[in-house]
Amino acid sequence: MPTLFEKVWNAHAVRTLPSGQTQLFVGLHLVHEVTSPQAFDMLRQHGWTVAYPQRTFATVDHIVPTSSQKRPFIDLTAEEMTTALERNCRQYGIQLFAPGDDATGQQGIVHVIGPELGLTQPGMTIACGDSHTSTHGALGAIAFGIGTSQVRDVLASQTLAMDPLKVRRIEVNGTLKPGVYAKDVILTIIRRLGVNGGVGYAYEYGGSTIDNMSIDERMTICNMSIEGGARVGYVNPDEKTFAFLKGRKYAPQGDAWDRAVAWWKSLASDPDATYDDHVVINAEEIEPTVTWGINPSQSVGVSEPISTKDQEALTYMGFTDGQKVAGTKIDVAFIGSCTNGRLSDLEEAARFVKGRHVAPHVKALVVPGSQEVRRQAEAKGLDKIFTAAGFEWRGAGCSMCLAMNPDKLVGNQISASSSNRNFKGRQGSPTGRTMLMSPVMVAAAAIAGEVTDVRLMLEEVTA
Repeated sequence: MPTLFEKVWNAHAVRTLPSGQTQLFVGLHLVHEVTSPQAFDMLRQHGWTVAYPQRTFATVDHIVPTSSQKRPFIDLTAEEMTTALERNCRQYGIQLFAPGDDATGQQGIVHVIGPELGLTQPGMTIACGDSHTSTHGALGAIAFGIGTSQVRDVLASQTLAMDPLKVRRIEVNGTLKPGVYAKDVILTIIRRLGVNGGVGYAYEYGGSTIDNMSIDERMTICNMSIEGGARVGYVNPDEKTFAFLKGRKYAPQGDAWDRAVAWWKSLASDPDATYDDHVVINAEEIEPTVTWGINPSQSVGVSEPISTKDQEALTYMGFTDGQKVAGTKIDVAFIGSCTNGRLSDLEEAARFVKGRHVAPHVKALVVPGSQEVRRQAEAKGLDKIFTAAGFEWRGAGCSMCLAMNPDKLVGNQISASSSNRNFKGRQGSPTGRTMLMSPVMVAAAAIAGEVTDVRLMLEEVTA
């Protein structure tokens, strides 16, 4: 019997191409300022139009400054790329969520605002010129990151040429211990299966742990599927999915809502669905997890020693085999990104920050994933908690996740980061070093001035 992936794929298949690939209809296309300019230029060169402009939505996130979003931007490149996106959206009739009035603006990281606005829905095929498009699978969609030439193809035809995928079921069962979060779960999965383990696969996440997670937590899990080599990551839609979407701006309304929910329920993988592979993980064995190396699979539990023969990674990061990551001095703490920049991430971090202060030598940033997240956080007073503790409270954007903006590491600084990649130079300095962890672990590191076990802080909070 079919999986959700097979049901959605078959529903959107236009035809099988001579290459053996499937021509797949794309239900929702999301674009941003970095990977779209060349695609729009190619449309003009060919004299093509956008086939379904009502199915494409744009935002500014990668290069947008977060310290001030007043126009024109001080950064000339950011201003030029934003202006180009505005021009392209006007010309082709595409809805753009641009930086603007904080009171009403809907700009933000593309993978935050898609679900936030109800654009992301179960059963959709979604494409975006960004690796972490798999995030949208948390709501039961099949979502692909694509390159610039494929952005052009979707704009021109609303279709993609795609290779079929196998499906791996990853079950996580049990109750996560205090101090362990969705970020620790996905880092553990990637550590176990490797950065290439998912090549050729779609990952279906399930089990009691995933079932009990919020939609925000499921988005963290699906977001990093690409870091494990998978093209797609998804969770079957359930009542939490429907409750999350109900009433959102672009979600179905009235009778259409009831019809949509009935269809969405039918999409879940059948109880006796056949998978190409099946992995089971015990949630109770997972502890707060930190990357020590130069790809997301190179991680350890915070209490474990590093065990590796990868001398390149050890040398770059300044570690030795057998060393523990706890106690590593940090220079920068970053809470944000499409992985962990949602309201629940900020709420949980603020809970531990309250009444404490960032270590004197640490530069600490909190960057909401969208203007809406920022508004909600400020309404709850989270901004005041963070700033009182010595964090900088910023505007919405990708910020230091990939540093295509002024938020960058300097020299060989070490960053405790809630983002998704720890590649060499990822955060803006060719010698900068990134250690990935949950937002709460980042908060704990910022306060301690070094990587620390957040469970020790939990004991203080509950004492």
